[in-house]
Amino acid sequence: MNAMTDLGLYRHLDEMAPWNDRLQVLEVIGVSDEAPDVKTFTFRSDNQTWFRYRPGQFVTLELPTTEGPLMRTYTLSSSPSRPFSIAVTVKAQAGSLGTRWMFDNLKPGVHVKAYGPTGDFSLHSHPAAKYLFISAGSGVTPMMSMLRWLNDCAPWTDVGFVNCARKPEEIIFRKELELLGSRMPGLTLGFMIEERSSREGWFGHMGRIDAIRLPLLAPDFREREIFCCGPDPFMRAVRQMLEAAGFDMANYHQESFAAPVVEEILAPFTSPAKGGPAEGGVETPAEAATPIRFSLSDVDADCVAGQTVLQTARASGVRIPAACEFGLCGTCKVKKVSGTVEMSHNGGILDHEIDDGFILACCSKPLTALEIDA
Repeated sequence: MNAMTDLGLYRHLDEMAPWNDRLQVLEVIGVSDEAPDVKTFTFRSDNQTWFRYRPGQFVTLELPTTEGPLMRTYTLSSSPSRPFSIAVTVKAQAGSLGTRWMFDNLKPGVHVKAYGPTGDFSLHSHPAAKYLFISAGSGVTPMMSMLRWLNDCAPWTDVGFVNCARKPEEIIFRKELELLGSRMPGLTLGFMIEERSSREGWFGHMGRIDAIRLPLLAPDFREREIFCCGPDPFMRAVRQMLEAAGFDMANYHQESFAAPVVEEILAPFTSPAKGGPAEGGVETPAEAATPIRFSLSDVDADCVAGQTVLQTARASGVRIPAACEFGLCGTCKVKKVSGTVEMSHNGGILDHEIDDGFILACCSKPLTALEIDA
């Protein structure tokens, strides 16, 4: 039935339940071009539910490629103020398998599994009187989610929006940003490109953001809560520039899906300070193997000392979806029915989820025998 004539779609929000990523999948309802090699994919729930999340969070898509399921994490560019659909805006790099597959295969009507939303990169986690969003390339997506939310819910907010691109035509969401700039009295836009284009003229800032250009784009940047997202070299440069300028880095936040350095991953297993104290207080002898029962798969396995729940599951033929594998994306979240674990994560699970018995399989090591719903 045509979506526009399906009266079953028209339901009030209080008649619908929030989307549950463990039970439902997403249906593509729109694909649009944003810039060269950049597309926005819009999804709705396949079960008439609504989406509850914070602007700036991300989801993990399970792409059913011919080589097998491929997990890819993308920031939501949509706003939770419009809860009937979500959208991701992605740029296809030359060697990007997942994004290229999406470009070739995701059409309206196609269904994909998804996990999330999750993440702590959101203005809702860091309320402030004034904001500064700094982004480059597709790093603009979480900023767009937050700006769209502000436009819908608090359009008078004082926001500086700085976006960097290689060429004018590569500025993602440029037309919408310029429209919002005419409607939001507190929004100041600053675009910067690296090189001119034969396709259109440019009379704005050129070059790369640095200690001279930043005060031109945001003179009062020291007074603002700053959010930054883009390629890792870009974020490192911004961070170093702010530190050199004496900015209070407690008011700086950046989004990155790169794994922390090895020391940051390993340290919590010997010192629980980063991820919180281990559940219980019993140390498993180094030479012992700990039994794990995966109840939904009806599999009993032994976890070798030093292994995670996820590693044991894979060795036993139990499939637990996982993307980042360092405790950030939350894709490997499973219910712990019984037992205790030592878990160190990087924000991929919330405190109330831990209280409810959930763990991240990728960064949880058993301290006692476990039963897992997987």
